[in-house]
Amino acid sequence: MSEFKVTGTILKIKDVQTGTSKAGKEWKKQEFVVKTDAEYNNLYCFTVFGDEKVENLTKYNKEGDKVAVSFNVNTNEWQGKHFTDLGAWRIEKVEGGTVPEPTTQADPISSDLPF
Repeated sequence: MSEFKVTGTILKIKDVQTGTSKAGKEWKKQEFVVKTDAEYNNLYCFTVFGDEKVENLTKYNKEGDKVAVSFNVNTNEWQGKHFTDLGAWRIEKVEGGTVPEPTTQADPISSDLPF
């Protein structure tokens, strides 16, 4: 499966939505909108689902923050209609407008190479 990632600025953090599942369990979800620097198709509305993820969204992020969002695309069918959701599973702060790359240390070059 491909990893989907979008980098942009949080425009809006929407209100928390709550409900009760068919099994009687309480749930929470929250949506937030990210705008990228692309000229067209530059708005993405993501969803975080679950108490911990909803709490962490507003605890660590605010409108105006530059972020990189890793997400899954989920589509459900109900009564012949299809609904697509962008489920965020990682939100990382971006410094200076670029996503920081993980640092790795290269192996030292051996002096006994033939070239």
